[in-house]
Formats: sequence, structure tokens, C-alpha cells
Amino acid sequence: MTRVFPRNSNNLPPVGLRGDGVYLTDSDGKQYLDGSGGAAVSCLGHGDQAVIEAIKSQLDSMAYAHNSFLTSEPAEQLADILIDNAPAGLDRVYFVSGGSEAIEAALKLARQYYLEIGQTKRSKIIARRQSYHGNTLGALAVGGNAWRRAQFSPLLIDVSHIAPCFAYRGREDTESEEAYGQRIADELEEEIQRLGPENVMCFVAEPVVGATLGAVPAVEGYFRRVREICDRHGVLLILDEVMCGMGRTGSLFACEQDGVSPDICTIAKGLGAGYQPIGAMICSKTIHDAIQRGSGFFQHGHTYLSHPVACAAGLAVLKKLTGGLVSGVASKGNYLQTQLKARFEKNAHVGDIRGRGLFVGLEFVRDRETKACLDPALKFNAKLKAAAFTNGLICYPMGGTIDGQQGDHVLLAPPFISQDTHLDELVDKLGTAIDHVLQDVGLQ
Repeated sequence: MTRVFPRNSNNLPPVGLRGDGVYLTDSDGKQYLDGSGGAAVSCLGHGDQAVIEAIKSQLDSMAYAHNSFLTSEPAEQLADILIDNAPAGLDRVYFVSGGSEAIEAALKLARQYYLEIGQTKRSKIIARRQSYHGNTLGALAVGGNAWRRAQFSPLLIDVSHIAPCFAYRGREDTESEEAYGQRIADELEEEIQRLGPENVMCFVAEPVVGATLGAVPAVEGYFRRVREICDRHGVLLILDEVMCGMGRTGSLFACEQDGVSPDICTIAKGLGAGYQPIGAMICSKTIHDAIQRGSGFFQHGHTYLSHPVACAAGLAVLKKLTGGLVSGVASKGNYLQTQLKARFEKNAHVGDIRGRGLFVGLEFVRDRETKACLDPALKFNAKLKAAAFTNGLICYPMGGTIDGQQGDHVLLAPPFISQDTHLDELVDKLGTAIDHVLQDVGLQ
């Protein structure tokens, strides 16, 4: 019996022993293709020697120093390379240990910014339904993942949630994608007016929605309209790129493809590629300078901020990402989607294949024409995860795609080092698992 408190106490995982490239191997010698990078983390795959050597080298020089006393060379260099490649206006980096911490830091910074500039009424947060921003209480409150929120709802702060930009489910048949995007973005305008513009602090959104919706990008023009609305009312735009950023969608920052710059951006996962726990909150010069001119002190912190070893790992990862690796992600993603569409074009229960770059989702339906969802009682997503794992594939299925209860999808986020043969293997193993589960639930 394990003494480790597992995610699922009734389904203990095997012991992993080795990682090599796009594969993981357990203690029984069984090999698994890492088709989701864990949770869209392992962008470089497993066993990258350059990153491992960077970690070892930093351990030899200085393993830890609290950032209230000392900064470190890896932290300074990593901040420089991030800002050199960041969307226009972003200027300062605050290093944390993961995505939830990055979101918490972003929310606190937004509030303190308005206090520093004398707009003390601003505290209201607007986010979107069917979003996910982390599992700490502040991040969970901002997120719109109904299943994750439900049992903790009495502990959560009040946050407004508007509709996601989810064209597959939300666009009307007579509506162009552009018109749909403008209509959905205008919900933000309506909610700001309802709350009172002088009370609204920020709007929080994922450029490409990950775990909860399954790799759903916004339609063309949506985020530009959102940016206009935020600017008109002095509301901060916080873009959560914890899952979709750091090259995952084919550009280092996902929002580059939407033609907007946020006031605050959060990153994690791919920043450390799984080699060390690291995330970051990146803010504009305007926000930082307001703190500097005011109190001079950001009233927030954690023990492992700017951890030297984590920053050394992140620096080694980012050098690879900006050194040409990200430039191949879009074409590999196109290849993956092409292969998925060829495999499932005649499958009546694969309703949508979507995403950007190597961030791809499949949504499952009872009927492709009506888009009617599968009965949640079938537990399709859980069975798919188990069948894929048995078949030697790690992927990321989830339920509640539509409203927290209805809907099933699977998220794919393979390492950027994947070759066509690996992507073919992913499609084949996923197809076998889907066929098995459809037969098991009586749909094939």
C-alpha cells in the first residue's frame, strides 16, 4: 500500500521509472506515448540533456536563495529573454512555482495597481464560463469549470462569468464567425455596464481554452474587440497562457495570433517543460511603474519565488523554444489534425476536431448532425482515458465540456519534438481506444 495521497484513491497509478523522448516507461517495462505532455507540460519531451545539465550546473553553484535577499543570474537572464519575446507592452516578470500561483499573483497585482492609482472601487472580476484558471481558491473562483468548483463554492469569491467564444456550440447557422465573435465579445461590455465600469478590475480569459473545453481557440476578431472594450473602460486584460502558451499553439505567446497584448499574462507548464516547477506572471511597464511610484512594494509572495534552479531549467527550455523549436509546431499541428480528420471523418461520434498547433481537441457526440452530447452516465471520457492508457497512450479526456455536466472531449498536446511517426502512432492508438469505448457503451 502506498503512503502517497493519490489523485484517485481507488485507482492507483503504476510507478514510472524512465522518460525518453516522447515516451514514459513504468516499473513493469510498459511503454507509453505521452500524447498530452502530461497536462500540456512536456513540450521538450523527456530526458533532454541540455535542460538536465543546466539544472545540475545551477545546483553546483547556488541551489536556493530567498528573492527578498538575493536575485540570481538564471532569473535575470530568463526575465530578459521572456520580455525580449513578449507581446508589446509587457515589461516585468514575477516568477512563481506554477499556474495557479501565477493567476493568484495576477489578481492581487491588478487590485493593488488600482489602489496605487487611487481607483479604490475597482475589485470586480469578469471571466468566462467553461474556463479553467487553477485550483487555489482565487484561481478556482475565477475559473468557470463547474465540476471543479461545485464542492468548494461556499469558499469562493464572487466572480462574474460570461459566455466563452465557442463557435462549435455557440455560433448560429445564419451567423458568420466574425459576427459571432463580436456578439460574444459584447457580453463583456454588457457585464461591465451591469457592474458599473468604475467597479470592474479585470477580465480574465484563456486565448485557447484548454482543459475544460478541449483546445477551443477564439474566432478571428474576438480578442481585438475584447481589448477595445477593456481599454475604453480602463479594465485590465489578463490572459491566462498557462496551458496554451510557450509555443504550444505555434507562437511563443498564444495571444500573438489574436493580434492583442494583455496588461498581465500568466505562463507556466511549458516554461519548465516538466523539468522543474515554474510559472510566471508578466505585467506591463504601466502596472509595475505604478507600484514603484506608489508604495514600492508588491504585497504578495511565496517561499520559492524566482527559485534559482527552476529559473535555470526555464532558461534552458526557453533557449530551445526561441532557438527554432516553436517554428515547427504549426506544421506538426496541421499534420496531426489532418491525420485525425482522416481517421475520424466517417465516425458519427466525433463531432469536432479543433485547436492550434500541437494543442488539439476532439469533442464526442451522440449524433454528429444535431451535436447532441453523449449521456454523462456512460462516463465516456473516463473510459477513454483508461482504454488509451491500457493501449499505451497518455491523453487528457474530460467531461462536462458544455456546461460542467454534459459533453465529452479529449485534449492532445504531444511534445514539440514529436515526429510524424509519433503523431501517426498517437492517432492510431487513440483511434483504437475510441473504437473500444464506443463498442463498450453500445454505440458501435
